Amino acid sequence: MHSDAVLYQASALCLTYPDEDLVERLPLVREAAPPLRAFVDHAARTPLPDLAAHYVEVFDFKNRHSLYLSWWRDGDTRRRGMSLVRFKDLYRAYGLEFTGEELPDFLPAVLEFAARTGNTDPLTDHHDGLRQLRSRLSDAGTPYASVLDAVCATLPAVRTGVRS
Repeated sequence: MHSDAVLYQASALCLTYPDEDLVERLPLVREAAPPLRAFVDHAARTPLPDLAAHYVEVFDFKNRHSLYLSWWRDGDTRRRGMSLVRFKDLYRAYGLEFTGEELPDFLPAVLEFAARTGNTDPLTDHHDGLRQLRSRLSDAGTPYASVLDAVCATLPAVRTGVRS
């Protein structure tokens, strides 16, 4: 098992639409993934309807905080379709079939993939987009930034001058 598997799985939970399942698992996430404590503490003290409204405000109205990794590289272009196919092909190569309601490049799905397989290539390949998302979430002052901080801290540093 990859050393960051628990963090990736917990981060995936934190970055999905908040529901009762999240609320019930917060004590476990707090214990198992210490780097997520800032977010967990915020989520634990925020009423679920307010937490859900904040999630929608942050992630559902603007691509500025897109949780779809291919969007950061491809935008809304034809290239994005091929990127999505590559994600699905990668999942299949590990014997996994992507059946989620979201697209295969949805960050929580990619984090779950990394947690289950130990393959962090999709995260590393999209490190630049993750850093941009983290920066924009930080600028917006949302607690979700701390989740991206924790995820990005597990990835190798990006060398300047090299585009991923």
